[in-house]
Amino acid sequence: MTTLDIRGYRLRLPNTARPVLAGVDLTVDARETVALVGESGSGKSLTSRSVLGLLPDGAATEGTVRVNGDDVLTMTPEQVRRLRTGTAAMIFQDPRAAINPLRRLGDFLTESVRLSGRLPAGAATERATEMLDAVGLPAAVLDRYPGQVSGGMLQRVMIAAALMGDPALLLADEPTTALDVTSQAEVVALLGDLQERFGTGLLFVTHDLGLAAAISDRVYVMYAGRIVETGPAEALFDRPRHPYTTALLASTPRLDAPRGRLAAIEGRPPSLRDELTGCPFAPRCPLATELCAREVPELLPVGAGPARRTACHHSDRTGEGSADA
Repeated sequence: MTTLDIRGYRLRLPNTARPVLAGVDLTVDARETVALVGESGSGKSLTSRSVLGLLPDGAATEGTVRVNGDDVLTMTPEQVRRLRTGTAAMIFQDPRAAINPLRRLGDFLTESVRLSGRLPAGAATERATEMLDAVGLPAAVLDRYPGQVSGGMLQRVMIAAALMGDPALLLADEPTTALDVTSQAEVVALLGDLQERFGTGLLFVTHDLGLAAAISDRVYVMYAGRIVETGPAEALFDRPRHPYTTALLASTPRLDAPRGRLAAIEGRPPSLRDELTGCPFAPRCPLATELCAREVPELLPVGAGPARRTACHHSDRTGEGSADA
């Protein structure tokens, strides 16, 4: 079953020369982990927040963003409220910025289901206790304040809060960035266990390609508001077919990498103040030709079967070897 289905999604903001998101197509199935990767500013977080109707002021949209078959972009405010308290939930990057430090964690966990009328106070507390147990925390956490628990514990509380409404879809926006390495591994393993237990789909937004490779079933690579490559995680990382994906992998730190300076992608992503003609990555791409500067490449199947797609005029010249090539 498909829990998230985004088709032809375009998002334009005031005072910009081009769409922030330009025709995004993306799906997430039940119990599936899908990673959305790319540099900062590529549009990853805006894509995930759009699923909950969290759009900036003045935003204009086209296309569809369906969660369990219902289009978020056409929902009434009441329908969006029900979506956020039940069908889909967000796990934010920094729990200390998302949780009120002056309120007990029990109040934070139960607020959405109480105010939405989904559960009365007593049942909400019972549900919160169950969700804390699911993420490996004792019921005593309900009476604590955010400053009385560690960052790793607080992120577990954030995950428990996301599960309070029994969502079909979890949206995780860089959920491990603010954590130490040990806590990161614990949170990632926890998300996998919870997915299997509750049957949720997971859209995992990250700039960490190593993490994406380790946890995801499929990957979408985003650049300048466009999906430039997608496919099964193992196949995509073993043999990328877009120069941007290849460059991202080459710039990822690895213990087995040759000694020397870490590779970097020359140049910078295009500004929203500039109109784009041709491939957005062309000014930074070593394979770029006059065709790239003139014509936007379509996201088309490459290799055997439709699962692998890339938006590159020269995908046949990309990824001839491994990611180290």
